[in-house]
Amino acid sequence: MKTSEKKEVKKRERKEDPQRVKNIKFHILAIFCIILFCVSICPVTLQNDTYYTIKIGEHIINTKTVDMQDPFSWHELPYTYPHWAYDVMIYLIYNIGGFLGIFISTIVFACILGVLMYCTNYKISKNKFISFAITIGGMFLIKDYIAARAQLVTFILLELTILLIENFLEKKKVGYAIGIIIVSTAIANLHCAVWPFFFVIFLPYIAEYLIFTVIDAQPIYRIRRKYYDIRIKNYNKKIEKEADEENKKVLDDKLKRGITSKEKFEQKNVKILSSREAKRKEPYKIRYNKNKNAKWLILIMIICAFTGILTPLGDTPYTYLYKTMKGNTTQSISEHLPLTLINDKEMLVVLTATLALLIFTDTKIRLKDLFMFAGLTLLMFMTRRQESMLILFGSAVIATLITQLFTKYDSKGLKEFEDIAVSSLGTIAIVLLIVLLSVIETKPKLDDKFVNPATYPVDAAKYIKENLDVNSIRLFNEYNYGSYLLFEGIPVFIDSRADLYAPEFNGVKGKDGKYEGQDIFSDYINTSNISKYYENTFNTYEITHVILYKNSKLNLFLSRNDKYKELYSDKKFVIYERD
Repeated sequence: MKTSEKKEVKKRERKEDPQRVKNIKFHILAIFCIILFCVSICPVTLQNDTYYTIKIGEHIINTKTVDMQDPFSWHELPYTYPHWAYDVMIYLIYNIGGFLGIFISTIVFACILGVLMYCTNYKISKNKFISFAITIGGMFLIKDYIAARAQLVTFILLELTILLIENFLEKKKVGYAIGIIIVSTAIANLHCAVWPFFFVIFLPYIAEYLIFTVIDAQPIYRIRRKYYDIRIKNYNKKIEKEADEENKKVLDDKLKRGITSKEKFEQKNVKILSSREAKRKEPYKIRYNKNKNAKWLILIMIICAFTGILTPLGDTPYTYLYKTMKGNTTQSISEHLPLTLINDKEMLVVLTATLALLIFTDTKIRLKDLFMFAGLTLLMFMTRRQESMLILFGSAVIATLITQLFTKYDSKGLKEFEDIAVSSLGTIAIVLLIVLLSVIETKPKLDDKFVNPATYPVDAAKYIKENLDVNSIRLFNEYNYGSYLLFEGIPVFIDSRADLYAPEFNGVKGKDGKYEGQDIFSDYINTSNISKYYENTFNTYEITHVILYKNSKLNLFLSRNDKYKELYSDKKFVIYERD
């Protein structure tokens, strides 16, 4: 039979395989439902970061360069452009479709993320239904992080990295390695603040490989065996040189005892190896799996470490995260603060359920999964924004544990449920359930606008542009809507690019290791919460005008100060001219 004929026969057999047909049906159903749910959780109202993203992208397109200077604040500061490629992409989308185009792009990215999460969960857990359920739950938990921000694209790339690594370890194809390197380069340009986290993904895989490489190398056994060999060799030499028969007999006895000790040691080692092999086949809680392909991940990671230079940002991919963590901006931004578990009920449930699966059931976890889940949990407690990473990568771990649980106690029931799901009634029931969940998610957002006038000074910005010379005034504004003001072409005191206003980024490193520059961020924080006298700040920066939320602490003082003339007021915002 010819090769082409054999291929045709195999194709026909695959098409006629009923289980394969069921699998394809379930994958189609799962992906359709995931896309439907992902569309429903996408927010209509834009976040503050989106506004400066659009303007930075426009600036890069117009100047055709990443000039490392900020054009939007009147402070005249250097800027690192940490996600310049994403900014350009979002501006191009905005230029074509406006805010609607950005909203549609957010939906597309969210759907891609959901489908990738499902594929990764299925790849690792080997179960379709549980992967589908965990993906829906994971996307629900991560919905607060779904926004037109660079992090959404990096979520996709990081999830893709896990999938590529798993495929590489299984098949060791060069294409997967090249894909990982391309992803690293993309992250360094799209969101360099997250680029160091890309390497964290490798650590559990490499740590597992190195641990069992050391264990299998048996360093202690080799050292002791060498010790016995040297002793026996020395006894033999002494016996050959010894002329006295009585001394020879003593040395001969020692030699025999040494040989006996070595034999006992070898026998004991054989028992240890046998016991170790048995434990690997039937582990108590942690599954041991030394994948020989993991050693190539070390080389791939080293190559990826050089992709940070493939950007127009200089050394920014290597220094950005360090400077951010060294500064004080993380202490005042909510998503950077440590997680208080009692205030995050969803994550409390996730962690409790995971511990219950490990402790009270006969489930076993891969060592690399244990490293991954434990490491991400630690990062989450250090900074709450990392809960998104725990959900993204930890979902595959949880799916694997639940799959083991069902496989051990009710594998037939799970199989029957999957068969029901792909039946006509089952498919209708699942789709209706997802539609119901989607309606619940969508309903509160039906009246939402792309720009929320209760959060952003829409009318106040119009007043400023129509009645004030925006190029000559020095406007003091608040952090949360500074991005919208610069989007409207109004130079700002501060916006949500916190790094721009910290000395670690706008200053120079002194001899004492500290950065000397303008700490505008701290001045803003201390002034807005009245821990610093506002007149001192305003005098330092020569402030001429102030825009505030009406319910802000600072407004309580300015509204009673005769030096401040009220120029504009609406339900949410007020503008003062400073004498």
